[in-house]
Amino acid sequence: MENYFNYFTEIEEHYLRRRGTHLLLSTLDWALIETWRNAGIPLEAVLRGVDEAFDKYDTRPTKSKKVNSLAYCAQAVLAAAEDMKEAAIGATSEQKVQRNPGFEAAQIVAFLRTNAEKLGKARLPEHQGFSTEALAREEAVSLRAIADSIASSGKLPKLEDLERRLTVLEEKLFAVLMAATPDEDLVNVRAEADHDLAPYRRNMTASQIDQLHKQYVHKRLLERSGVPRLSLFYMH
Repeated sequence: MENYFNYFTEIEEHYLRRRGTHLLLSTLDWALIETWRNAGIPLEAVLRGVDEAFDKYDTRPTKSKKVNSLAYCAQAVLAAAEDMKEAAIGATSEQKVQRNPGFEAAQIVAFLRTNAEKLGKARLPEHQGFSTEALAREEAVSLRAIADSIASSGKLPKLEDLERRLTVLEEKLFAVLMAATPDEDLVNVRAEADHDLAPYRRNMTASQIDQLHKQYVHKRLLERSGVPRLSLFYMH
């Protein structure tokens, strides 16, 4: 997977530029980007697939329906990824490093401290037998401790190690949210996912739909509770 953390931002900007709008991406769009990232699809393949999908759209004689989701580009993105894999023309390590915009220690410290504050204000559902708020406070303390350590050293941490720690913290939060959220609310979120994914099912495999559905539910539960995304991929 790419060794830099502008994956989401570059895809967002490129898609919106081709679509010709400054509207925010939907929950489905962000979940799809995360699915591509987790599947190891190179950024270059995503951008190429978006271009190919819009180029094809632009040649249509009539355009009664606008492109309203990144899912419209899903098949083209997967095809571009396969083409890159078969032709072995993926970006080299050197190219990846050159495209890495880089981070500053102060930037990461600010990101961690901001997320710690957001966790303190999150509206987490409670459940008999365990306290979601206690976990949020515990993780906020962890984020502040990591931030203080980076600030005191003044050095950029090893991003891969930091990302692993942040992923563990987020996965714990999501697990607790899933357990504490009332069944009816979970049913409603899953229904939203089914509704938003319905127009694009024919363009994706069953496994792709399943993964995207899970990512959608994950993101919506975090949004509903005001829980921030902790990954460095969201530092933009």
